Amino acid sequence: MKNKMSRGEFIKLGGLSLVGTLVSNSIFANDFFLNKNKTKEDVLLMKKLLLNNDAKVKIILNKALVEPNVRLSNFRPIASAVTVMAASLSNSSSVYYKSKVLAEKLNEAMDILLKEQYSDGTLDAGGNRQSPPDTAFVLESICPAAAVLNLDKQKDFEGLRNKMKTFIVNAGEAMVTGGIHTPNHRWVVCAALANINSLYPDPKYVKRIDQWLAEGIYMNADGHYSERSGIYSAVIDKALITIARLLDRPKLLDIVHKNLTTYFYYTEPNGDLVSVDSKRQDQFMNIKVNKFYLQYRYMAIKTNDPVFVHMVNVIENLPEFTSEILPDSLCFFMENEELRKPIPAVGSVTNDFEKFFALSNLARIRRGNTSVTLFGGNDKPLEIVSGRSSNPNFLMYRKGDSVLRYMRLSTSFFRMGYFSADGIVKEGNKYILKESKEADYYQPLAAEFIKPDGDYKLSESQDGRFWNKMDFESRTRSNVKKQVTMIEIVENNGALDIDFIVDGPPNVEVTIEMCFKEGSQITGAVKDEKNNYFLKTGTGQLSAGSDSIQFGPGKCEHLNVENLDSEEYTYHQGSLRTSGEHVYITGYTPFRHKMTIS
Repeated sequence: MKNKMSRGEFIKLGGLSLVGTLVSNSIFANDFFLNKNKTKEDVLLMKKLLLNNDAKVKIILNKALVEPNVRLSNFRPIASAVTVMAASLSNSSSVYYKSKVLAEKLNEAMDILLKEQYSDGTLDAGGNRQSPPDTAFVLESICPAAAVLNLDKQKDFEGLRNKMKTFIVNAGEAMVTGGIHTPNHRWVVCAALANINSLYPDPKYVKRIDQWLAEGIYMNADGHYSERSGIYSAVIDKALITIARLLDRPKLLDIVHKNLTTYFYYTEPNGDLVSVDSKRQDQFMNIKVNKFYLQYRYMAIKTNDPVFVHMVNVIENLPEFTSEILPDSLCFFMENEELRKPIPAVGSVTNDFEKFFALSNLARIRRGNTSVTLFGGNDKPLEIVSGRSSNPNFLMYRKGDSVLRYMRLSTSFFRMGYFSADGIVKEGNKYILKESKEADYYQPLAAEFIKPDGDYKLSESQDGRFWNKMDFESRTRSNVKKQVTMIEIVENNGALDIDFIVDGPPNVEVTIEMCFKEGSQITGAVKDEKNNYFLKTGTGQLSAGSDSIQFGPGKCEHLNVENLDSEEYTYHQGSLRTSGEHVYITGYTPFRHKMTIS
């Protein structure tokens, strides 16, 4: 490494952090780590990575790797610790370079992994027993650790390198023969095989990679993989970059390029990722764009794409960059010299746009500090299960620190739950969301289907609402009721005009639910004893810091805001309601209401 920091200088700076916290960017605000070799390496970033990696090593050394008498069911933290320790042990600028104490801790970690590794090369992961894909995720950390230890082959660490080789080669057999569960697992396994092959070449590894790649990597015109998930897009992008660079498959980077471009539009100014349209668990989670850091950095350096350069700068200015990226990434920079290059200086990106992802039925709009997300792309029939999109949030709105986490609509129509649009139709600056629901009753069974003992087939009702021993398939439907909901949203420079129309049987309760970020100040609405707000008339306001969102006018014709989720949820005492400040507008069918959010 260039521009080494002396031990004394390191200790002087390290004393600020090594007691257990990590090192923030502010420490580097002076010119102490002046980059004198900008064309070859981002020296400033490498110093940050080194200092934070060493800080984490001290934390690792000061505690046990495993709790006594507690059996591990997740080996990724151990693998991550191996990566961190291997980076400091192998880095000549680290205070832990060639440290025997650190080498002992690394040996202890590898002993744990070898002890828990099954004879077929796999590890367990929670409920996944002897799991090839979960073992591949562990290899994502162990293989780079082995690679950096091999860069400086010292005799003192030969035993440690042999342990790593034993673990990796054993796991390689599971990668060659084992199966997977989900779409992204294929590419994680392929990346593991590419890593193994780069360390210990064998044609069988590449043959297995080609067998998986022959299935094709699905990507739609919106730039999404099949799972449409931020968590797993980051996983796949990282895997494809690994395969591309280690096996010289540059065409795979075209796929990564398209996906990373999509996630530029999915990123909020504070680093939050839009995940409402995901088909996996993150559709109900808050996740950050820092998961894409290494991917954006590699592709920015590789392509000079100004969007990717912009995203690297966004992530490097997030708090999560200091807390989550700097302490865990040094090994990957040491193993992949491409990452160490400075980010190219390119033109700025206009972060003001309107982008409609037609296949996902999701719109993203940015106007200055105002951000809008509209969603109408759930999978039908609606099921709450991994692999299907089922989030009822159709509108999200941000203005600086003021955040409307979601808007939903629910009716009491046969307790069928939240509105879930059948797609989005875009007409100029108008977005139209529509849903039709049907529920029915059933006639007596015809004579040929009657059983004297009444023991009929346990079956699902034809409208999908419940199960009973009623042989619904053999019954005639009658008294069919239909409800049609339409929501039209017109956007003008960040302001939204929303028109709600709900038609069908009369006197059905309609509830518009708005959830604002917790801790926000709500004015103009009335709070009940359960801390719910009702906007009865006029305009309400959400305030957070110096930013505010206005919404209204209100309407309040009923106060029943329980059991909005559907009978399926309430039967299990479950709820999709999240934390936050909840404001309600209510009425009855036939329902008409117009409101503005700005």
